[in-house]
Amino acid sequence: MAILSVNAGSSSLKFSLYPFVEKEVQAQILTGSIEGLEPGGAPLMSWSYQGQSAHKALATNAERPFDLALQSLRNLLAELPDAPRMLAVAHRVVHGGAKYRSSVIVTDSLLAELAELNPLAPLHQPHNLAGIRAFTLAFPGVPQVACFDTAFHANLPEVDYRFPLPQELYAQGLRRYGFHGLSYQYVAGVLQAVSNRANGRVLMAHLGNGASLCAAKGGQSFASTMGFSALDGLMMGTRTGSLDAGVMLYLMAHGWDHDQLQKLLYKQSGLLGVSGISADMRRLRAEASTHANAKLAVDMFTYRVVRESGAMLACMQGLDVLAFSGGIGEHDVTLRAEVGARLAWLGLVIDPALNASATGDKIQHIHAPTSAIEVWVVPTDEGVVTAREAASLLNA
Repeated sequence: MAILSVNAGSSSLKFSLYPFVEKEVQAQILTGSIEGLEPGGAPLMSWSYQGQSAHKALATNAERPFDLALQSLRNLLAELPDAPRMLAVAHRVVHGGAKYRSSVIVTDSLLAELAELNPLAPLHQPHNLAGIRAFTLAFPGVPQVACFDTAFHANLPEVDYRFPLPQELYAQGLRRYGFHGLSYQYVAGVLQAVSNRANGRVLMAHLGNGASLCAAKGGQSFASTMGFSALDGLMMGTRTGSLDAGVMLYLMAHGWDHDQLQKLLYKQSGLLGVSGISADMRRLRAEASTHANAKLAVDMFTYRVVRESGAMLACMQGLDVLAFSGGIGEHDVTLRAEVGARLAWLGLVIDPALNASATGDKIQHIHAPTSAIEVWVVPTDEGVVTAREAASLLNA
C-alpha cells in the first residue's frame, strides 16, 4: 500500500507516492509535478519513478485544466509497473486557523470551515481546498487527509502570536499563525536525528520563492517571521515581507483598491519588484554584475535574512544550530556564506569547502570544527511529513 502526498496550487500540482510497509512510511518511489495549469498555460507533466525520469506535454483544457491534470495523474498511477494500492491522499493545506492544530481526516463540514479561512491565505487556501474536492471525486472511498502549515506553530507563546490590536479584532482571528510548518516539522525531526544540539536553540531558514525563519526550542516552534498571512517577515520572490502599514494607507488614499493591493503585495514585489527582472535568485545572481537592481535585490534579500535572524536569536537568547532549507537555502552557496559571515560575532564559522559541496541532494553540515554553532543544509520534504500524518491518523 502507499500514501499519495499532493500539493495543489494555482498553476501546478505536485505529488509524491510513499510506500507504506509494516506500519512505516518508506522513501518515495514516485515524485513529480504538473506545471502550466494557469489560463493559457502549456501543461507539462514531469515525474521520476524508481530512478527513471520522464515528462509529457498534456493537451490543453482551457476551462478545466486541473481536471486534466488529475486525470493525467490517475492514468500515470494506473500505468506504473508494480505501483502499490493507495491507502490515503495527504494534502498540504496552508491555513488551519486557530482551531486546527493537527492533521485531520477531511469531511464536508471540515471543508466548509476551512473555506472560511480563504481570506487569510487568498493565493493558497482556495487552491488547496479545490484539490481536496477534486481528489475526493477522483478517488472515491480513499480517505483524504488535510495537513496544515500552521499546525507546527500552534503552541507559539501568546506574547508572540498576539497583535497589539483591540480584543474584538483578536476574537475575529487577527493574530499571528506562522507558515511553512510542514517544512519546519521535517527539518526539526531531521536535526534531532543528526545533532545532539537539536533540542536546544535552533534557527531554521526556509528560503525560496516563499521565505521565512522559525526559532525553535525543544523541537517546538517558539517564534516565526510569518504572521497573520504568508506576506510577513522576509523579502520573498514576489512578496514584500514586512511592510509599514502606512504604505497601504498611502496607496489607499491615492485610489488603490483591494485587488490592486493584493496583486502588489503577493505578485509584483520582492526580488521581482526590486530587480525588475526576475523572482529567480539564480538569474539575479548571474546578472548582478551588470544590472544594479539585480544586485540590490539579492543584497536586500540577504540583509533581511540577517536582520530577522537577529530578532529570532534575541527571542531564544542565543543559538545552538542554524539550518538552511528551501530552494535558495539548499542551493545558494553564496547566500549561506554571506549569512554565516554576518553572524560570525556569534562564533559561527562556515567551512568554505563543505559549503560549496552542499548542493541540496543530502543532509550535510557545513560548519567548521572551530564553530561555536552547528550549521546544516537540510533538503526539506513536506510530502513525507504529510504521508506520516495520514498514516498516523488512519492507525494503519
